[in-house]
Amino acid sequence: MTWPEPRSGLVIRYSYLWNREAVEGQEEGRKDRPCAVILAFQDLDRGTRVFVLPITHTPPVGQQGSVEIPAMVKARLGLDTGRSWIVLDEFNDFIWPGPDLRILPGQGPASAAYGFLPPKLLRVVRDRFLAAIRTKRAARVPRTE
Repeated sequence: MTWPEPRSGLVIRYSYLWNREAVEGQEEGRKDRPCAVILAFQDLDRGTRVFVLPITHTPPVGQQGSVEIPAMVKARLGLDTGRSWIVLDEFNDFIWPGPDLRILPGQGPASAAYGFLPPKLLRVVRDRFLAAIRTKRAARVPRTE
């Protein structure tokens, strides 16, 4: 099976495991959702390590860090028309492709990706995510292979 190359800004379909679910002892995400690859790098011992941020329809609450995806970007990616946010306070960490990567409905294995975030939006997401990491506000959820 051939998967797309993971690169920053790639929006994939993935079974995301929320931090609260991991704390409760769950090991599998409850639903497949779009997620943004925020970082992909070579782990010398294991292959390509990827950090992904979840995309949700749930508006941010309180101090939750997130960036809204503009409607035009959602349309270009082929996502639905509802408002969506990229969550910045937590991320899944896994070795690519991993068992939780999902094929887009009705597509082949090279179609696990919706497309890329535009560079300007990616910079905003990346900078705010790195700020959350620096201030220890982003929870890492490691995934099993």
